[in-house]
Amino acid sequence: MITGATSGIGIATARLFAQTKEFDLIITGRRAERLKELKQELREKYDTAVHVLCFDVRDYQRGRAALEALPEEFRRIDVLVNNAGRATDLVKFQDGDVRNWDEVIDINVKGFIYMARLISERMVAQGGGHIVNLGSIAGTEPYEAGNVYCATKHAVHALSKGMRIDLLGTGVKVTEIRPGKVETEFSIIRFHGDKEKADKVYEGIRPLTGEDIARTILWAVTQPAHVNIDEVVVTPISQACSYYNKKEF
Repeated sequence: MITGATSGIGIATARLFAQTKEFDLIITGRRAERLKELKQELREKYDTAVHVLCFDVRDYQRGRAALEALPEEFRRIDVLVNNAGRATDLVKFQDGDVRNWDEVIDINVKGFIYMARLISERMVAQGGGHIVNLGSIAGTEPYEAGNVYCATKHAVHALSKGMRIDLLGTGVKVTEIRPGKVETEFSIIRFHGDKEKADKVYEGIRPLTGEDIARTILWAVTQPAHVNIDEVVVTPISQACSYYNKKEF
């Protein structure tokens, strides 16, 4: 099951998992037409069984209802890629818009928690599974004007560690993937459709792609049963951390 499967890391992960021909997929998101198109693509290219769930991760009751209504052949969920998330601005704290903050907190923290809670319960009952949480290097290294977004990724980092502890002995693995700069729709959404501003984030460097992170996720979930990858930090060669970036040499 991949949340936020309509773009970026989510859609890249769905495509890569389908290519392996080892997974049936549940793809979720808010954009029904994109989910429908992705389902058709994966079925035609890879003959992958795909089930679509169109809902907002911020709506706990709707998410629960969608999962409870899954067809029998999709009811066992072995891997959750807890990917849905966003940033809504890049302004200093004192200039921040509370409405933007509400949205990013609701999606990145509450939506993240809701999905992990619903799926972990199922995994414990079935005796195993793997939860992959998409964090960020911003989860330990806040940067200028990142404030509330960074706080939400700090929450993902802490919750991932807490889940790892609480799920010990259940057979459920927990992995946090913490990317640096990844060029997806993320920055375009952050700057409310301003592509010029979004492009400047990656100016002079070769950023990661959704496919780079998808390969990391696949690697983590295909380790032997006794191996848990607790966390992985992935950055482009031009980025050492949140603070230090160098143009390509």
